[in-house]
Amino acid sequence: MKQVKVLGPGCAKCKATYENVLEAIKQTGIEANVIKIEDLEEMMKYNVLTTPVLLIDEQAKVKGRIPSVQEITEFLKA
Repeated sequence: MKQVKVLGPGCAKCKATYENVLEAIKQTGIEANVIKIEDLEEMMKYNVLTTPVLLIDEQAKVKGRIPSVQEITEFLKA
């Protein structure tokens, strides 16, 4: 099972990233545990400078922009 984390303080970009992650999972049918991290202290553990951040299996895939559903789908399949 994939571990997916979306890091961000709850801004519009962060919410859009989270929604795109859910849609990508739905489209691919891949089993994934999705966690949304909004706590600043928790985010600092990942050395985050810009949000949103998309982590898949603890690897940062996207920082500072909204990834498309298609892009997330590719990350999930890899």
